[in-house]
This record gives sequence, C-alpha cells and structure tokens, in this order.
Amino acid sequence: MDTNFVIEKFILVTVIFAISLVIAMYSTYAERKVAAFLQDRLGPDRAGPFGILQPLADGIKMFMKEEIIPSSSNKWLFLVGPGLAMLCACIGTAVIPWGQDITINGKVMPLQVTDINVGLLYIFGVVSLGVYGIMIGGWASNNKFSLLSAIRAASQNISYEIAMGLSIIALLLVTNTLSLKGIVEQQHGFGWNIWVQPLGFLIFMVCSFAETNRAPFDLPECEAELNGGYHMEYSSMKLGFYLFAEYINMFVSSTVMATLYFGGYNYPGMDYMATLLGPFWAPLFGSFIFFMKIFAFIFFFMWVRWTIPRFRYDQLMNLGWKVLIPLAIANIVITGIVIALVNNF
Repeated sequence: MDTNFVIEKFILVTVIFAISLVIAMYSTYAERKVAAFLQDRLGPDRAGPFGILQPLADGIKMFMKEEIIPSSSNKWLFLVGPGLAMLCACIGTAVIPWGQDITINGKVMPLQVTDINVGLLYIFGVVSLGVYGIMIGGWASNNKFSLLSAIRAASQNISYEIAMGLSIIALLLVTNTLSLKGIVEQQHGFGWNIWVQPLGFLIFMVCSFAETNRAPFDLPECEAELNGGYHMEYSSMKLGFYLFAEYINMFVSSTVMATLYFGGYNYPGMDYMATLLGPFWAPLFGSFIFFMKIFAFIFFFMWVRWTIPRFRYDQLMNLGWKVLIPLAIANIVITGIVIALVNNF
C-alpha cells in the first residue's frame, strides 16, 4: 500500500474529526446564544470574551464531575451506550465530499475520505445504528423512565426513517447514483436538487429533526414526562457523550441536507472562481461555501427548537405514519411520472 496515500487519508480523517468535534462543541455555545437572543437575554458572557470559552469550561466541568454508576444497572452496557452513540455520530462523515479535488505541489488530493458507490446507504446505516446507543443506555440504567425513553426513541427512529428513506428514493430517481460525490457533481453551479425535489427535501428535513431527537421531536428527552429521558442516570462525561452526540448528529444531518439538496460545495460562478483562484484556493473556497450552508442549517435547527413547542407523542407518530409516509410515496409517483414524460417527449 502507498505510504503517501495512508498519510493523506490519516491527515484528512484527523482534520475532519477535529472539525466535527469543534463544531459540535461550539454548537452548544451557539445554541445558548441563539436561545438568549430569541428570549431577549445575554446567554454565556463570563468565560472569555463574549463567553467564547464557555464550551471549554463545560467540558472541563463534565470531566471533573463525580462519576456515579447505579448499583442495580448493567455496568458493562451502561458504559457501552454513550460510547456507541458517540461512535455512530462521528463515523458518518467518512463519505461526505467536502470539496473538489485540491492540488498541492502538483499532486491531486480528494477532499473526501472515501467515495464508495453506496455512500448514501452507508449514511443511513450509521444513523440507524445510533439509536442503539440510546436503547442500550436506557435499558442498562434499570430505570423505568429511561426505559420508556429508549422505547420512544426506537419507535420514533423507525417511524421517521421510513419516510426519510422514501424521500431519498425520489432523489435517486433523479440522480441515478448512491455515491454522494456523484450526487454533488451533478449539481454543478446552481443546478441544485432542491429545485427538482422541494417536497422530498421538506420531508427529509422534518425527518432529520426526528432522527436527531431535536425539538419539536425531542420526545425521548421529555423532562415533563420522563424526568430527563434515557440519560437520566448518567453523570460526568458519559452524560457529556450523549449530549455531544446529539450536536454531532445535528452537524451530520445538516451536512447531508446541504450535500443532497443544496449542491454541497457547488455555488453559482464556481467556474469563474476556479480560474481566478487556481487549483489550490478554489476548492478551499468551495469548502468554505459548503460550511456556510451547514451553519445555516444548524442555525435553523436551533431556531426551530426555541420557536415551536414540543409535539405530543401521539401527534409525533401520526405525523410520521399518516402524513409523511403518504407524502413521500406520492412524491415518488409524481417524480417517476415526470421523469417518464421528460424522457419520452
């Protein structure tokens, strides 16, 4: 195996992993600032200028807090739960194309860890495994409220993954590929998939809120009914892993939506910028545009959380089974008819 290839991939994986953790860490800060702005207050402002060191202070606090494991819990699974949630959250970025191929000293290097031809299925598989961290943690706690929360999370995950998968089928009818890089390359310039799949995007976005357990679909963490949910018995950094995994999942969901429907690193006038900036800076500028799209989605996640009240659980399930799934099926039928008419006429 080429040593340079291994070094390149190791550096890329390290950079992506570090970026994911930093974005997730400062998403906690941004969440509190956005909430404060919407509620007409200040938010964190003591740790560092404008409170920008607050995430570091929170991390130190989580590590330093006393670790308590309930005596009646399954200790092995109690430890596995948050670790699995964190692992599944982190490995979803492996197939994301972060930019066009970049040229360094005459050597072309792709800004993607791996381009597998079933990258979209890989994302779905990783997201599906993430709920096991919640289920294991809720069951291993030996607490009825945690167990009820884990059951809620599992049923919610199943309900909304069906609608999400069906919304993706319509997109696949348009793109004819499961490779994320292939999907992004088809959206060159301003030819984004949002223009041809607006309903599919709307369904996918709503399902993303449910998949990440974000308000108004945060029923597994409903304090009023479950005293905090599946991580009620957790303390110290094990609780931090669960909280951190939610923000990484939000980052990954935002990345996938920007990739599938908003062109990823593509933007209007990118060909002109490529000739202007050259083969090194142009891909980096495209990556910058990509991250701006991701940050816009993260802000939208936060905006919705502090604007819309929480659903009742029966409303949550009815929306998934009786509204989103029929809409997704109708979207597939309409997309198939339009493609057939365009190809034949």
